[in-house]
Amino acid sequence: MADPSSSKLKFDDMIRSAIEQKRLLRVIYKEKDRIVEPHDYGIHNGLPKLLSFQVAGKSSERLSNWRWIETALISEIEMLETTFAGGRHSPSGSHHKWDQLFARVEPASADSGGKSSKRKREPKSRRAAQG
Repeated sequence: MADPSSSKLKFDDMIRSAIEQKRLLRVIYKEKDRIVEPHDYGIHNGLPKLLSFQVAGKSSERLSNWRWIETALISEIEMLETTFAGGRHSPSGSHHKWDQLFARVEPASADSGGKSSKRKREPKSRRAAQG
């Protein structure tokens, strides 16, 4: 039987690596398969937690949305090849207060904000077609 502390260490390493590399995580959390962007990881209100943005999978709430994940309740974890842009703007404009922050994803760079490049609009001709 595997040592439970070694699997938690594996989870810890994988969460930190995913944050550093801006890679999506697939987690089984509270018996639901979820795909998340890991953003902040640390101790919050005395418990190890991951603040993530869920982009796919099962949820009792609407998707896509912010999720607190208690790491002790993760039964499986996998780092995916898919990357994400980085930190997202929070509606409040502020971060949560952490007892201890282990890792935080870097902000998205200005050129990778997930928006298509701006195109110049062609001016509309105001002249009537001559016939």
